[in-house]
Amino acid sequence: MLKSNYCGDLRSENVGQTVTLAGWVHRRRDHGGLIFIDLRDKEGIVQVVVNPQMSREAHEVVSEARNEYVLQITGRVERRPAGTENPALPTGEVEVLAEQARMLNPSKTPPFYVNEETEVDEYLRLKFRYVDLRRPRMHDNIILRHKVVRYMRHFLDERGFIEIETPILLKTTPEGARDFIVPSRLQPGKFYALPQSPQLLKQVLMVAGFEKYYQIARCFRDEDLRADRQLEFTQLDLEMSFVEEEDILRLVEDLYSGLIKEVTPHFQVPTPFPRLSYAESMARFGTDRPDLRYGMELQDLSDLVAESGLGIFSAAVSSGGQVKGLSAAGCAGYTRKQIDELTELARSYGAKGLVTMAVDAAPREGAQSVQIGSAYVRSNVAKFLTPEQIQGIVERLEAKPGDLLLIVADKTRVVAEVLNRLRAEMAKRLNLADPNTLALAFIVDFPLLEWNEDAGRWDAAHHPFTMPRDEDIPLLDTAPEKVRAKSYDIVCNGLELSSGSIRIHRRDLQERILELLGYPPEDADARFGYLLQALEYGAPPHGGIAPGIDRTVMILAGAESIRDVIAFPKTQSATDPMTGAPSEASEEQLRELHLMLRELAEDRA
Repeated sequence: MLKSNYCGDLRSENVGQTVTLAGWVHRRRDHGGLIFIDLRDKEGIVQVVVNPQMSREAHEVVSEARNEYVLQITGRVERRPAGTENPALPTGEVEVLAEQARMLNPSKTPPFYVNEETEVDEYLRLKFRYVDLRRPRMHDNIILRHKVVRYMRHFLDERGFIEIETPILLKTTPEGARDFIVPSRLQPGKFYALPQSPQLLKQVLMVAGFEKYYQIARCFRDEDLRADRQLEFTQLDLEMSFVEEEDILRLVEDLYSGLIKEVTPHFQVPTPFPRLSYAESMARFGTDRPDLRYGMELQDLSDLVAESGLGIFSAAVSSGGQVKGLSAAGCAGYTRKQIDELTELARSYGAKGLVTMAVDAAPREGAQSVQIGSAYVRSNVAKFLTPEQIQGIVERLEAKPGDLLLIVADKTRVVAEVLNRLRAEMAKRLNLADPNTLALAFIVDFPLLEWNEDAGRWDAAHHPFTMPRDEDIPLLDTAPEKVRAKSYDIVCNGLELSSGSIRIHRRDLQERILELLGYPPEDADARFGYLLQALEYGAPPHGGIAPGIDRTVMILAGAESIRDVIAFPKTQSATDPMTGAPSEASEEQLRELHLMLRELAEDRA
């Protein structure tokens, strides 16, 4: 190799040794004779001192060097003079006195600083990703990702799991998002699909008798991108035979609690992970991926205000909706401008408006207040409510003097979404979420089915191969909306990390579910025939889960986007500025694939 040691590995025990280093110029400082170079490689940075009296040739080489030039340095490790140590660097007690220097490659001036964490336009970062990945934060994120995957593999190997690769070119199946399709050259007019997940194949592996399978699986979904979503992503895919739901949840809890302790020990991880039903999570937090680092839970006020004189309250309840609210501690002093900001936020997520009540310790001059015990409640809707109704609201929300009550009346779905967003916003304003805590939880007992209003049919809430709860199977024919699934999510700090389920392992029940989803027997056989057939050959009870590696690393790295923990991600518009993907295919390629491009009428319009 071109080096005998890594820059970041040098310590006081190396003093007196002659070493050869190779890396990038992180910083260069010319002190009018002496030149100091901070030389960087994958393990870190060490200071190199180039003295023309020791080696004029080395000095001449380094005199030409600038940031990001690639150098090879040979020299002696010495202890830094007293008072010049750098405690910010692991190598800060030593320096290398250069005896020889060789320029391995110059560098153009980088499009942005590598040695400073400055704000850089993301498109520019992705166009010059090879420079961006040199920056310490990005470099550390990719190393953290490696450690996470390494731990997962070791953890599962110790528990008897077998790593098995499944194909990338598959038959298209419904998974909830659009497939990427790949034309077949050898089978003209036919197409493969890239896997949204290895769902059916891992079930087949259970039928094949492997019992414990895992894979670091690449998955593909043609969907709109956002901060926690990419066209291609990676998940830890695992499946087990002869298990029940609790077996999988215990395994995942052990995996995550051990993983975080090993690779990011600075985080606090409360255990055991709470288990909340879907219904409970929606009722308390308005979402199935709650942030449990703080309280501020939602409370249903519908029974208190159903007969109130406030039309928006009574109308919401009478039409089957809800009135719910939360209490934001210490915010009673919010100005009209701040209240208007919250109202606009509520409207942006579908609410018609926002009702606020401020709870004061004493009456405010010039403001109309209703005395409730020793507190005084201010609200522009107070005149439409009785003192008893106001008192009930204050007590239900456990409000204290100084608190601001935020109340939404609308359809149940709208109320949940708006109050979930308001809860997150108020937690951010009040700094309630401890950044050093990872509050993981399991959400269980999801609905098996969701009604698709546009298509007029039932859709699978998780996927079509999810087992209903045994006691709910009779409801499939009479009340499908009440059927709960043996499915579960793991969530952390308001993000979903993973979904999983116990699978259907009997053909008759699988066909029954598929028919309920709108797949008659002939259609089901055409789409899923190989799975249905496999279920007839001694399929064991089985289930699994697929934690998202990108989202897991994003949380552990404290990143704002999964693009910061993926080496070569796509932009939000699904392009790769570095490579220019996607790009047009040549006429020759299209002919080989038996494809012809044509402009659709709706595109021309």
